[in-house]
Amino acid sequence: MDLKDKLIVITGAASGIGRALAVRFKGEGAKLIVCADRDAAGCKATAEMVGGVAFTVDVSREDEIQSLIETVEADHGPIDLFCSNAGIGVGGGAETPNDGWQRIWDINVMAHVWAARHLVPRMAARGGGYLLNTASAAGLLSQIGSAPYAVTKHAAVGLAEWLSITHGDQGIKVSVLCPQAVRTAMTAGNPDGVASIDGMMEPEVLAESVVRGIEAEEFLILPHPEVLQYMRNKTDNYGRWLGGMRKLNRRFAG
Repeated sequence: MDLKDKLIVITGAASGIGRALAVRFKGEGAKLIVCADRDAAGCKATAEMVGGVAFTVDVSREDEIQSLIETVEADHGPIDLFCSNAGIGVGGGAETPNDGWQRIWDINVMAHVWAARHLVPRMAARGGGYLLNTASAAGLLSQIGSAPYAVTKHAAVGLAEWLSITHGDQGIKVSVLCPQAVRTAMTAGNPDGVASIDGMMEPEVLAESVVRGIEAEEFLILPHPEVLQYMRNKTDNYGRWLGGMRKLNRRFAG
């Protein structure tokens, strides 16, 4: 997809990856960038940076995502690219309280489901559109120190695969963004227990990879190219890969 003259929506746009995408897409000549985030002040600041519009949206609520899509299309026109980018980290394993599991599930998975539920029929009816879902390398590999993060990011990748398989013949393009560590609020000191393995990247560098990936309409966008080899190692010998991950887990556990 050529981003020039496109109407683009970005959730999680107040900072980090979302803000970097907004700035980079503006540089590609996007017609309008709609910035959505529960952080109203940060979202407004991003929108002002790119001459866009801001919406205060809590992506853990389906009605707010639905309202965002309906309002943007009514007031500004058809959405060409929807970047379902908002995400959180929650540390711990199976013992993590149910409310923690539910919160991360709603934001990291269901927000993608709800965006597709309310946007894919519109895109299909007009012959196509583009979905960019932010997942993580943890959705292809795993995440030391956080079962909720690993599980929800795997689910996000699975959903993106299904959307591509099911709706690709209707002109719906799907990309899933799977970086390793990116310098954002989530990785600053790992406050939510999400361990960064390696390869800390600036969000502006990631945004360049995203632009190139969307231009090529690649399904899997890997800003850290080494992740592809990690995936191959995993599928080549699952037992050996698990052993290596246990070793890594011991190192982080101290």
